[in-house]
Amino acid sequence: MEMTMFIPLLLMICSFSTAQLQEEPDNKTIPHGKQTESRGGEPANASDHQPAYPQDIHAVLREMSALLAEQRVEMNHLKRDNEAQAAKLEGQTTVVDNLKQEISQLQRDNEAQKATLMTEVDNLKQQLQAKQVAFSASLLASGKGHLGPFNTHTPLVFRRVVTNIGNAYNPNTGFFIAPVRGAYHFEFSIGAEGNNSHSSGAWLVKNGENIFIAWENQSNGYGSSANGATLLLEVGDVVFLRQYKNTRIYDDGNHLSTFSGHLLFTM
Repeated sequence: MEMTMFIPLLLMICSFSTAQLQEEPDNKTIPHGKQTESRGGEPANASDHQPAYPQDIHAVLREMSALLAEQRVEMNHLKRDNEAQAAKLEGQTTVVDNLKQEISQLQRDNEAQKATLMTEVDNLKQQLQAKQVAFSASLLASGKGHLGPFNTHTPLVFRRVVTNIGNAYNPNTGFFIAPVRGAYHFEFSIGAEGNNSHSSGAWLVKNGENIFIAWENQSNGYGSSANGATLLLEVGDVVFLRQYKNTRIYDDGNHLSTFSGHLLFTM
């Protein structure tokens, strides 16, 4: 770049000096007397004919050198500025890349948190559904009649289900299975038709253990016996009614024999 600037300036200087040399003999007028003296007498002063352009060239060259030095300094400044700008741009690029990585990580974290949140929501829904537990059923699905007597204690299956929120009661087995740990309240009634040979009775049973009994000895007509209990149940505990051996239990359209239960609160 320096050589490119130097050559045009040198050409300009040479052109300027040549022009001076051409103009100087034409413009300078020598008096007649002095011309004669120059011819016949002593020669004219040599300094009168010495060209002035060498000094002008040296001055211009000095100016050019100074100009080139200034330009070299400016170029160094520009070089440093460019390097600083490049370093700054590289730093900004690094910052942008880091931000992109952080955004990608945040997106991954967000997806993971979203999946975790959805799982928690599903668990809460299941827990909420599990906390909504209640059922009521009567012994016979339809009509009227007796169950028993049997030679052994026999589980009762209450076929006609009117409410089964949470589906904790199974009308095929007669078992209520606790879905959550908590306090549950149960009520049951046993229908009896008058008979001197067989009474009517059933146990409320928790995991095979007899809890409370309802008993009725009806010699004539119709009657019923009822009982109830509040039980602390763990998840999976089983509650059902067991008919006492050698008894018979009556039910009809009035639904004398029933079994009900619901969750009071979780624990």
